[in-house]
Amino acid sequence: MSLSKHVNPDHLIKESKDKHEKSHHLTTKASSSALTHTYGSRYGTSSVPKYRIPSTGIDADSAYQIIHDELSLDGSPLLNLASFVHTWMPPQADKLMLENISKNLIDQDEYPMTQAIHTRCISILAELWNAPSSHHAVGTATTGSSEAIQLGGLAMKRLWQARRKAAGKSIFEPGPNIVMGANAQVALEKFARYFEVETRLVPISVESNYRLDPKKAMEYVDENTIGVYVILGSTYTGHYEPVQEMSDLLDAYEAETGISVPIHVDGASGGFIAPFATPKLAWDFRIPRVVSINTSGHKFGLSYVGVGWVIWRSQQYLPKDLIFELHYLGSVEYSFSLNFSRPAHPIIAQYYNFLHLGFQGYRNIALGDLKNARLLSRALEHSGYYTVLSDIHRPVGTTAATLAGAAKAAIKGDEEDVEYYTPGLPVVSFRFSDAFQKQNPDVQQVWIQTLLRAKGWIVPNYELAPDLQQVQILRVVVRETLSEALIDRLVADIIEITENLAKQDSPAHALNVLGQHRSRPITHEEVHGRIEKHEMEDAPKESGTYAKTC
Repeated sequence: MSLSKHVNPDHLIKESKDKHEKSHHLTTKASSSALTHTYGSRYGTSSVPKYRIPSTGIDADSAYQIIHDELSLDGSPLLNLASFVHTWMPPQADKLMLENISKNLIDQDEYPMTQAIHTRCISILAELWNAPSSHHAVGTATTGSSEAIQLGGLAMKRLWQARRKAAGKSIFEPGPNIVMGANAQVALEKFARYFEVETRLVPISVESNYRLDPKKAMEYVDENTIGVYVILGSTYTGHYEPVQEMSDLLDAYEAETGISVPIHVDGASGGFIAPFATPKLAWDFRIPRVVSINTSGHKFGLSYVGVGWVIWRSQQYLPKDLIFELHYLGSVEYSFSLNFSRPAHPIIAQYYNFLHLGFQGYRNIALGDLKNARLLSRALEHSGYYTVLSDIHRPVGTTAATLAGAAKAAIKGDEEDVEYYTPGLPVVSFRFSDAFQKQNPDVQQVWIQTLLRAKGWIVPNYELAPDLQQVQILRVVVRETLSEALIDRLVADIIEITENLAKQDSPAHALNVLGQHRSRPITHEEVHGRIEKHEMEDAPKESGTYAKTC
């Protein structure tokens, strides 16, 4: 029998079920697309269809238990180190969200206090990002940074169109374009594709720290450029892109050509890290060319998924034709978001964080995340097995190359002070070191992802952006829930897996390791209190059962 044929698991289940001789024509027959359950009837079973609505429902407890059990097959959010999305909030926040889960944010007349909280959040973020006047800044909550980025891009496109029309120029030939680094998250490219704007991706390089190179970006700017997306925290490596440098070059370009090109800062992650960890860093509305900023409240804003924000420095940068006036909800209301109805409870959760944590609370968490990220970065580099691409553990102004040899000894400073380090997200991107790859040419880096998943960790392995796509990296996002104790365990697992792979001498490395039993303790906790064989002087002889003696 050929082992390469496809076996349909649904068909196997269907053929393997008990068969009934007779069945009433109204009975829902068991099939491969049905779920058989016993909940609510300990001595009986019934089936519910998976892909169509059942003719009759089941009791609430049974429905809950079926779904609950299926969802238990998902990965653990705590161990999902691939995601930037926050996964934990205090019980008080959970309670607030549950109390307000039925509220619709768009119903401003029905829920005036919810709308007031929304307005307060806009004001808080505008002040946090140093808007000229937080009272004049305008913004809105969104379902996430993807919607917020599209709104920021739309505003820049409409302003460009207005300028072209005023100058008597066409808005169609050759049409608008937007400039961004090739490391841009897919949401930025979605904007361009969905709203018919030419995407101009600036290639990244090792020299540009895997991010936008402002000098190279200027080669892509012309009179049809609606704006430049500058990313405060690359998804790939966590590097901040240099907003001030990009602005200075655009200032010089405007002085030479008379063409003004605005900047939208994608602060999806960095918008809630930089203001607290490195408040002296200029990236926000302190730079006049920055006209809008977006962020994700459900990332380092520490709220559950479902809330993003976009803020414009003043109303003049939000075209009026993007604002809709509504009269049918009980009062005159205004809307300038892509979605209409949306849950209010994520906004309430965000406001809870502002009140509960305050500036110092957010700062403490950001500093803690960065400290743990530095710990992980150093541990991986010290192993010799890995090269870390992120720079948050390196002194300001240095790279991996400049830290070699005597240069490292010459750099002094307080290593507890965040200002000592290169600003960036608490993200650790790493790959096999050149030395490890040379010694183990058959070991594939993607096996690390697979074997970590077998231990519960979700750590992605993927290619870098265009021009460096031949380089694969592993990436860990250090969120609030990734404590030092978990990092200790993560490092131990990474080292164990890496060393076991290096010991093998066949292409079946990954499968061999999956079936191995660990032969030695790998952390202090496993050594401490461990009973060694020689300590059991009077151990009885083996009985022949699986419970063998030491």
